[in-house]
Parts: sequence; structure tokens; C-alpha cells
Amino acid sequence: MKKVLLATACLLSLQCAPSSAQQVTDEERSALKSKSDSGSLAPELRLPEEDMRWWQDAKFGIFVHWGLYAIPAKGEWHMHNDKVDPQEYAKLATQFKPKHFNADSWAQLAKDAGAQYMVMTARHHDGFAMFASKTSYRNYDSGHSAAHKDFIADYVAAVRRRGMRVGIYYSPMDWRFPGYFDPKGLPDNAALMKKQGYGQVRELMSNYGKIDILWYDGGWLAHRGSDADAAWFWQPEILNAQVRKLQPKVVINPRSGWQGDFDTEEGGQPVTGPIRQKPWEKTFSIGPAWGYVPGDAMKPGDVIRLVVNAVVRNGNALVNIGPDADGRIPANQVQTLQGIGAWMRVNGEGIYNTRPGPFQPVDGVYGSTTRGKNVYVHVLTWPGDSLKLPPLPGKVVSASTLAGAPVRFSQTGSGIVVSVDAARRDAVDTVIKLETEGP
Repeated sequence: MKKVLLATACLLSLQCAPSSAQQVTDEERSALKSKSDSGSLAPELRLPEEDMRWWQDAKFGIFVHWGLYAIPAKGEWHMHNDKVDPQEYAKLATQFKPKHFNADSWAQLAKDAGAQYMVMTARHHDGFAMFASKTSYRNYDSGHSAAHKDFIADYVAAVRRRGMRVGIYYSPMDWRFPGYFDPKGLPDNAALMKKQGYGQVRELMSNYGKIDILWYDGGWLAHRGSDADAAWFWQPEILNAQVRKLQPKVVINPRSGWQGDFDTEEGGQPVTGPIRQKPWEKTFSIGPAWGYVPGDAMKPGDVIRLVVNAVVRNGNALVNIGPDADGRIPANQVQTLQGIGAWMRVNGEGIYNTRPGPFQPVDGVYGSTTRGKNVYVHVLTWPGDSLKLPPLPGKVVSASTLAGAPVRFSQTGSGIVVSVDAARRDAVDTVIKLETEGP
């Protein structure tokens, strides 16, 4: 115990010798991974249900991937995938001076789309910090770039002005460090990267007021294995104890190697299966990549279906946009968000502040949400003229779509049958509100 306390104090103060962070035995590595895999690593850091309620009510957020990688416009993995020398890549910072960056316009677009929170990349795997960072290795941050600007400060203020919750993305890995790719062979270099990570997380949790979401990414080492495999190196139970001290109620995702307050699922693949027990978040990009790449954007209906399929399974959806090098969100991505907003203004009652159920979702056909006396049936595909639902214990007293169309329904002990005229159905999701006698 004394050894653990000393290590904790060392890391929190960041006064350790660079190599000390590597003094972990194989047995300790194995134990940490086992605890992380089983979800038993630092359970005391999990938020209680009451502090997670706002996040579960929010349902829909906007992700923003933006950094130096917007200049070559080849995606956020350009530096690694195209084997760009770190010193050559770093020259992009001398060009990074976005003419049209306007955090207020970003936040307003997200708000109009129906988002309840936003998450912005404070630093991606390329190591360039989008904020003025005193602990950035070799001053590799936006305060020392051609922009001479703290973009995170502007972003946080704009999101708060719109009444949304503030999220920050941070990747502790950094491709500039050879030790990332060989942490055991280059322990001193890897420890420098780790020290930078701890310092920058502390800055982000200290310098911008109340932060609602900390969204980690890139916790795995050498692009192999999982975040849990790298828990021996990052020691996320210590890192996130520091976070909890600075931001006691921040909601944390699981990608630091610690179990996190919610699970994540990345990518645009369909969401299927039953309602999930642990709160989770579906995240995907509406553009060709996470970072800016010219190209087509997803259609509003395709995005809405992913959002709905997450929500009816106890999830949220975090939908990504990728501004260009000048800070402009591509027009086709703007149009997609506007289309989502138009749908949400009509049907949001069946999304926000709800919980999944009482019906288990049927893949590709329907799912449901509930709040108080109301059940909201999300019909994605009509199997015919009508849809039969399982029985409810309470009596249904009225039914209508949230768009105002009449709903014919009948209720017996074997179930509920609902139907809507074909001309009045929503092409994406017909949301039927069933009002019952009791919750």
C-alpha cells in the first residue's frame, strides 16, 4: 500500500523521474489488465446514477474532430498512415491560422440540430494541442502556432452560451514519441509522453471551468491490443483519480484503460440487438473521415436511424463533423445537421429524457422509449398495414404520432395493434405516442 501511495503522489505532482513510470512488473501488468477487463479496476471512480442522469437524458451530442490534419485534408491519421516525419508534419503549425473559425457558429449549428452536448478534440494522436498548454512537449500547441489562439477556450465558452454540456476529447498517445511504439525498449521516452499526458489532462480539467465529459481515445500502445492491455503503462486509476479531484462529476468514457462511466461503440455499422444494461454511446462521423476530407456526407435519415437505434437500446449518439483548415464546416455536413434538427423539433419528445422500453427492439422494425405515462414507439419499417406490439399491463387511453397524425389502435391481452395511414407515416421513423393510465 505504501508503494502505491508513493507512486500516486509522484504521478499527481509530476515530479517523478521520467523512467519511474515504467517500474511495473509483469505480474502487476497482468493484474491491472485483468481488473480492467473485468470492470473491477477502481470501481470507486464510477459516477453514481444520479450524476449520470443528465447524460442519459441528453441522448444526442455533436463531436468535432479538428486539428493540423485539416490542412492536408487526408484525415486525422494522415501523419501515421502516410509515414510523415514528425518534424515535417510539425511545420503545419506554422500554417495553421484558420480565417473562418467561429466557435459560436459551430455551437449554434449543434444546438439547432438538437444536440444537448458537444465534444471537441483538444489533442489527437498527432500530439498537437488545440489549446494553450504549458505542459506540451516542445510547445506543440495552438498558443504557439501561427494562430496564437486557445481554441478550446473559445469552444467551451460558446457551448456554454448555448446552454449545452461541454465535452473534451483527449488522446494521451503521441506519434512524436518513439517510446509510444516501444514503451518497454524506450522507457524514458515513453515516460516523457506519459508525463505530458498527465499534465495536459490536469490543464484541461483545471483551466476551463466545469467540464461535463472527458472523452479519451488512443489508450492502447504501439497500435496493438486494447486500452485495457495498456493499463499497466497509463495507470488510468491514478490518472482518473486526479480527474475526479478536479472535476468530481465529469462523465468519463472507458478509453483510458479504466472501465469508465459508459461504454462506447465506434463506427457507422447498424445498431442491433436487445436493450443494453450499461449506458453506452454510439459515435460515428457523417463525413468521409473523422477529420476533414472532402466528400459526401451521410443523409439526415441515415443519421437519425442510427441515433434512434442507439436510444431505444439505452444509448446516446455522438455524431461527428470535421471542419476544414479555415474552420468552416462543409456545406453538406451543415445540411445534414439541419435535416436532423428539423426532425428532432417534431419528434424529440420521444428521444430526450426517456429510457428504453418497455418493448425490446426488433431489428430494423421498431423500438421504444418511455417517460412517465407515455410510451413512444419508433416504427422504422412497417411490416404491413399495421404493427403488432407485445402486451402492456396498463390501459392505453390515446395514441397519435408526434407529427400529429391519427393512430388507430386496439388493445387485448395478447398485445396492441397500431396502424397509421401510409401517407402520414414518416419515411425515417414514425414515432407513435401511447398514453397510458399509469407509468
